[in-house]
Amino acid sequence: MAKQGYHHGNLRQALVESTLALIEEKGPTGFTLSEAARGAGVTPAAVYRHFEGRDDLIAEAARQGYEIFADLMDEAYAKGQPSALASFQATGRAYLAFARRFPGHYVAMFESGISIQRTPDLNRAAQRGLGVLERAAADLSQRIPAARRPPAQMFAAHIWAMSHGVVELFARGSPGTRAPFPPEDLLETAVGIYLRGLGLLPADE
Repeated sequence: MAKQGYHHGNLRQALVESTLALIEEKGPTGFTLSEAARGAGVTPAAVYRHFEGRDDLIAEAARQGYEIFADLMDEAYAKGQPSALASFQATGRAYLAFARRFPGHYVAMFESGISIQRTPDLNRAAQRGLGVLERAAADLSQRIPAARRPPAQMFAAHIWAMSHGVVELFARGSPGTRAPFPPEDLLETAVGIYLRGLGLLPADE
């Protein structure tokens, strides 16, 4: 991997960027702190000026990822307004788009084993991002009679699970998992089946 180096004293961010590149290349557990330091053009000892260790570095990469994720989800939700259905569908597409555009961040957030409770800032960023999907689910579920309406958190969790599954199996080019359909189509049809089951879409949509 080419040495990235850092400028203007921004060693902290250079280390995060080095970590993201290593996550993309080797996964969240496949690199050492020394490799992250080398990618930023510094010695391992220099890392400890800003981070306690590798997990701390990954947690910061995840925090930054959640901030980007939240912004993209917010933008998608707003573009779909005033239609609750359009906003809901847009957030699903934004999830896939984020996974494609920011694979290092995505892995740090969802596949590294780092708890979102690790730091208050990480938890705050995560709740903001995932909260957009929950808000979109809550808006859409208002069409369901109260007696049959699932909790918004459950509704959002189902869609999150479908989105994550499509990303893991088909959207990031995992070997041996090529699908004959675009990931966006897979997610849209799966969500459509789910919404029809809740009575939120007519049978022929």
